[in-house]
Amino acid sequence: MVGPDRGVHGGISAVVNEFYDAGLGEKIDLEYIGTMKEGSRFNKLIVAGCAFLRFLAALPSADVVHVHFSSDSSFIRKSYFIKAAHRRGKRIVLHQHGGDFKNYYGKELDARGRKRVKDTLEMGDVMLVLTQSWKDFFGEIIDPERIVVFPNGVKTSEYAASESVDKDYNKILFLGRICKDKGIGELLEAVSRIHDSGRDVQLLVGGIFEDQEFKKKIADRGDYVKYIGWVSGAEKDKYLKECGILALPSYYEGFGIVVIEAMLRRSAVVASCVGGIPDIIDDGTDGLLVPVKDSVALEEAILKLIEDNRLAKELGINGQKKVLENYSVEENIKRLIEIYSKLS
Repeated sequence: MVGPDRGVHGGISAVVNEFYDAGLGEKIDLEYIGTMKEGSRFNKLIVAGCAFLRFLAALPSADVVHVHFSSDSSFIRKSYFIKAAHRRGKRIVLHQHGGDFKNYYGKELDARGRKRVKDTLEMGDVMLVLTQSWKDFFGEIIDPERIVVFPNGVKTSEYAASESVDKDYNKILFLGRICKDKGIGELLEAVSRIHDSGRDVQLLVGGIFEDQEFKKKIADRGDYVKYIGWVSGAEKDKYLKECGILALPSYYEGFGIVVIEAMLRRSAVVASCVGGIPDIIDDGTDGLLVPVKDSVALEEAILKLIEDNRLAKELGINGQKKVLENYSVEENIKRLIEIYSKLS
């Protein structure tokens, strides 16, 4: 299995770590090769080169090669691994994690570049995509019969639908990369207006800064916006359980694993209507969807939940039920092993 280092702050690493936490490494003979670590461009190049050499050494004994990628540099980097596996006649599972692939393929590449992408994708025996909308998109590029809808999952075995949860609906949580593309600017604007109207509201921001300008913007709102750093494990679980609202106003989003993490813990989710998110959230039933880059709509949705805790609780209960029924990583592992078995 090939993907970013498991310690990288990002969605693909989170998915891989969920696989490991749920026991995939105990059920199959699995070697994971991390192709990217955070750091300078030079260090990333060194990591990728060493990973490729390790990959070539491991290939002869592999029955199946499973490659995780998103778009842009992630896809370019993984294309070398895909081609190497294909040349050696290996069975290949491509696992696409959305991101901004539509823009990358449709706008950033010329005809020759799109042909290279198509040729690389056709080397896969099976392609896993996060939602039906992604299958529709990639089905225009390669044979849709090879494409399997395979949504992200989280560990659900510790949760029961009857579990009682005590939420603070004046607390809003954001988790992810702190940058313009995640909609953090619009979220700060929306929460600022709610605060200025006299509401008792607090925004907790967790993640790593990719756009440094937001450090000052968050610090300037220190009486009602708090930076909590990159949180994981028990600390992340604590915030997800405590905060009544999870906001993810991204400009683009492949799936948004934090959405189902929050839904599992009965948070009311407010997210932008982009990428795979509308495939997860039924607007008004198990979460609220807002237009992308619209801070006013975001403000109205958050305020609606602060003022109507009954609605917020209902969305949380329905959201948890949906995750328990549809987004279990334990079930994903069973499906994945079936795919590996058929290929090998």
